[in-house]
Amino acid sequence: MSTYFDDQETRSADQRASDQLAAVNAQIARVAASGASELDATPLADLSELRKLPVLRKSTLSGWQQQNPPFGNIAVQNVAHIFQSPGPIYEPGGISHDWWRIGRFLNAVGIGSDDIVQNCFGYHLTPAGMIFESGARAVGATVVPAGTGQTELQVRAAHDIGTTAYAGTPDFLKVILDKADQMGLSLKITKAAVGGGALFPSLRQEYADRGILCLQNYATADLGNIAHESAAQEGMIVDEGVIVEIVRPGTGDPVAPGEVGEVVVTTLNADYPLIRFATGDLSAVLDGESPCGRTNMRIKGWMGRADQTTKIKGMFVRPEQVADLVARHSDVGRARVIAEREGEMDVMLVQLETSGTDGSVYEQTVLDTLKLRGRIELVPAGSLPNDGKVIEDRRSYE
Repeated sequence: MSTYFDDQETRSADQRASDQLAAVNAQIARVAASGASELDATPLADLSELRKLPVLRKSTLSGWQQQNPPFGNIAVQNVAHIFQSPGPIYEPGGISHDWWRIGRFLNAVGIGSDDIVQNCFGYHLTPAGMIFESGARAVGATVVPAGTGQTELQVRAAHDIGTTAYAGTPDFLKVILDKADQMGLSLKITKAAVGGGALFPSLRQEYADRGILCLQNYATADLGNIAHESAAQEGMIVDEGVIVEIVRPGTGDPVAPGEVGEVVVTTLNADYPLIRFATGDLSAVLDGESPCGRTNMRIKGWMGRADQTTKIKGMFVRPEQVADLVARHSDVGRARVIAEREGEMDVMLVQLETSGTDGSVYEQTVLDTLKLRGRIELVPAGSLPNDGKVIEDRRSYE
């Protein structure tokens, strides 16, 4: 098995940018021609111009689908399956080679043609099972389509068949291993490709102690693989079939390198062109390249949700309102709204990174944008936490 899935993983930055620019301009042309949105068909001169295009949010996609089922007039082609996600939102699925691009993740785990993969992702309505089966096919592995649950049957199958690799959520593998111990059956699993949940360091170490290399990826039903770990285990390497931006929650504006923000993805899959699709997840870009030799950008992985909408004094405060507050004052770099309790009353604190010294200057803007009055605290640039939060709820609900 090759160290790398293909030559794309080791491209120079210039070559990758050139290839991606051509691909994204083709996507723009497809979307503009479909009439699904009002996207301008003018090609981009540089990838940095992506920031000028509108962000597509799941709520908008759901609305399009309701008006024009099942895919909202998006230029979808080569559909073999239709899946359903909460919302509901319907996603197409294809059967062409590695349609969701999971093969490069499984290759990074070390899974190849000599492996039998027990695929414990769900196969019903949601696409995860098919996503990982497609990836296993791309690396030549044999698949046991196990799905979820039925732990004793899973253990018996893994033992009898000689399963060597696991695909599924991080915690279900432990359930299988513990059940195997109870049943007195030995398993041959030495590799695990996990996703769909948090892989805590202690759990990864437990697998390592059992002789299992466990790596995780970050994927969605709409976009397929977004990023994945390699054996270096230093961040997640962005997949070659997508362009990832990290933007300030509630906006489409890219944040500074290393700053936590919302993950916005443009997929280069011609069968389902999604441009600047907001995942609602938080992450940050890591500096430099992975020691494994893959040259694409790295992110820290999943760091929480970007939708921080919070009700204060009976009113919803949303990230886009906080973004509007910042945009109205050129001297304000970042803002953070904090919900607290004083006695039995909600109170709102608005922290502004600014060189200004008079908080009263911002009072009317706070009222106009957030629709609430709150205490204003001016803080120096760079002093707010780098956690992607623009709204923080400090109230205790116990």
